[in-house]
Amino acid sequence: VRRRMYTSALPLIIVLLGVFLLARLTGDPTNLYLSESATPEQRAAFAEQNGFNDPLITQLVDYFKGVLHLDFGTSLRTGESAAEMALRAFPATLQLAFATMLLAIVGAVVVGCWAAYRPNSLADRFSSLLSMTAASIPDFWFAITGVWLFAVLLGVLPTSGVDAGVLSWILPVATLMIRPLGVLTQVVRGAMVSALSAPYIRLARSKGAGDFRVVSHHALRNAWLPVVTIIGLEFGFLLGGVVVVETVFSYPGIGRLLFAAINQRDIPLVQAGVILLAGIFVLLNLVVDLVYVRLDPRVK
Repeated sequence: VRRRMYTSALPLIIVLLGVFLLARLTGDPTNLYLSESATPEQRAAFAEQNGFNDPLITQLVDYFKGVLHLDFGTSLRTGESAAEMALRAFPATLQLAFATMLLAIVGAVVVGCWAAYRPNSLADRFSSLLSMTAASIPDFWFAITGVWLFAVLLGVLPTSGVDAGVLSWILPVATLMIRPLGVLTQVVRGAMVSALSAPYIRLARSKGAGDFRVVSHHALRNAWLPVVTIIGLEFGFLLGGVVVVETVFSYPGIGRLLFAAINQRDIPLVQAGVILLAGIFVLLNLVVDLVYVRLDPRVK
């Protein structure tokens, strides 16, 4: 675990450096936050206050010092702590992400096991077609189509916000779930086909084990390794997809906050949001590795 933590630090450092450089390549945000009538003295004072006048290497050193203390500075737009704003918005995103992945995993296991139990049947081919289609649909297209169909045309679901309770979750969760459901269904199906053809399955059947026990207790337990790996990757991709989905549905999470910060060139808030998402992604990979070792001690 310790060795894995050290190797995970490198991509995190690359993300830290990348977000710092990209944030500065977007240009000086002074013109966005000061009026056209602002005097040169006011512009110089704003730049000095936020460290934009310092040499790039000085800004980089101060930036890394702040990261070590979890201090990303204050938002240029609100004056609040950027870290506190990101952390305040993150639980809503985490709730949305966990609900999405839970439903995607349950759906993928049910459909994948059903398809693998009768390979090359009509049901298997139909589920494979649906899962490949789901894995190929872009999030933004599904989101816009869902709003048009269920909110505008049929009027059964809200277009945005969270005021409608559970109904407000349906379109965002469905939009985020469509890709991981398709990908995981294909992985579960492939792993289960391989597991169901193994010798220990024939042995279990010869001992009188029923179909449900063979699938759920013997085959599925041994098919989890590749599925767990893909779950970790898809959860990371899902955290990236929340930026689009939360913006389309006006969901009050870190994705929407990050999108607004990028548009407003709120550099401290962009840095805090991106680094928080990157840190969660690295943490997820560590958890996946631990689960992997738990499922198959030979990996250790």
